Amino acid sequence: MTSRTRQVLLSTLALAGTVAVLAGCSAAPSDNASANKTSFRPCMVSDAGGFDDKSFNQLGFEGMKDAASDLGATYKSAESKDATVYDSNIEQLVGQNCNLIVTVGFNLADATKKQAAANPDTNFAIIDDNSIDAKNVKPITFDTSQAAFLAGYAAASYSKSGVVGTFGGMQIPTVTIFMDGFADGVKYYNEQKSKNVKVVGWDVASQKGSFTGGFEAGTQAKAVAQTLIDQDADVILPVGGPIYQSAAEAIKDADNGSVLIGADSDLYEADPRYKDIAFTSVEKGMRPATKDVVEQAAAKKFSNEPYVGTLKNDGVGIAPFHDYASKVDKGLTKELDTIKSGIIDGSIKVETKATVK
Repeated sequence: MTSRTRQVLLSTLALAGTVAVLAGCSAAPSDNASANKTSFRPCMVSDAGGFDDKSFNQLGFEGMKDAASDLGATYKSAESKDATVYDSNIEQLVGQNCNLIVTVGFNLADATKKQAAANPDTNFAIIDDNSIDAKNVKPITFDTSQAAFLAGYAAASYSKSGVVGTFGGMQIPTVTIFMDGFADGVKYYNEQKSKNVKVVGWDVASQKGSFTGGFEAGTQAKAVAQTLIDQDADVILPVGGPIYQSAAEAIKDADNGSVLIGADSDLYEADPRYKDIAFTSVEKGMRPATKDVVEQAAAKKFSNEPYVGTLKNDGVGIAPFHDYASKVDKGLTKELDTIKSGIIDGSIKVETKATVK
């Protein structure tokens, strides 16, 4: 073999090796792309307030999007401006070949039950309701009274006026379960500390209190919050999606040191506009729970077994005190940890008249 022949042969082998390496590099992304694609289509219908409410609708929506992203799935959604479109929104998604339709909120129970019965081959999940007994409907609920109990105890500990308050959007179980737990947490604080912190806006025994009549932010929500402030409440828990925004406005207008407790998500992180008055929040793990249910359905592991978020499974909890961490009693965090353990092991009973568990 001549020198010229050897040179040509070596060049050819080198080029072939380079092509082989490049071919090997391009194969992996192609395989990954196909592995991440699925024909499974998750869908969601919101309650009033929409998917940007920085509360329960948004948390559920983000959970579905998280799952869709991981699955490589295309999702569909429909926002409900009011109750008149619940049924038509669900029906619209059924027509778009959705494999799983998640409805967000207790208010959508009737429409979900109707559409699930009419479409037995479509799976459904409903957040904050467990009233539907059907093979193709999975309830996703949260015992937020447990977490609200901790928030009530913390509110009573922090209050300078000796008065704390709560109010809701609509008087439905998924709202009053927060208010029950909050008031009972204040009561427990009073029993443990021999104090007499008062709760305004909700009475557990009579199940009567202050409500705006809906989940919209606006003058009505602000006026209800103002009535609590006028009664000297300096820690306020609004329960009902965007109504917290109006409560925040009332607190800021008062400029008297009052603080806000968020509901569903960590208010400090979810809406930084109000971080300076965000004391803590009662959190529901709606985002991870929704993501899990969607991914189970995509893996053909859908079941109608209810999911119930509790302190034990981290389905509910309270957010950090953030900027108020240095302003609460030094022993408060340890006390809350002890109470949480007591609720989990059953030595501290947290009861509610709300039937969402």
